[in-house]
Amino acid sequence: MNKKEVHLTAEGKKDLEKELADLIAKRPEIAEKIATARAFGDLSENEEYSSARAEQKMTENRILEIQDILKNAKVIKAGKRTTVSLGTAVKLDLGDRKMEYTVVGATEADPTKGKISNESPIGKVIMGLKVGESVEFNGKKVKIISIS
Repeated sequence: MNKKEVHLTAEGKKDLEKELADLIAKRPEIAEKIATARAFGDLSENEEYSSARAEQKMTENRILEIQDILKNAKVIKAGKRTTVSLGTAVKLDLGDRKMEYTVVGATEADPTKGKISNESPIGKVIMGLKVGESVEFNGKKVKIISIS
């Protein structure tokens, strides 16, 4: 089965590698919580044990998820571009306001931090546009002011 490429910026890849290292380092602490809770006796009514096992499961699932992302990662090359593409910072004129975003892969997207996915509705419509070009989006004219 061929996995889909995951587009990441160099910074996004570095952040995931750090998160992975932190989660792996957390394993002994979680194992200790489980051992301590197990010592309390009856596991069927042991909230500390159940909580520690749930934390272990979430941690292990996230470790597997990050490993899978990193295995399929394609780092977006930085550099000057003339069209909106993965890795570009773009300034948009939305008519009533101006917004700045960096176009990233879906894994890294976080609009609250100015990172939009190339797969998001706005990301899809601005991909490939050049400075000065406009497109209609949700009944509004969106114009590309700058690309870097």
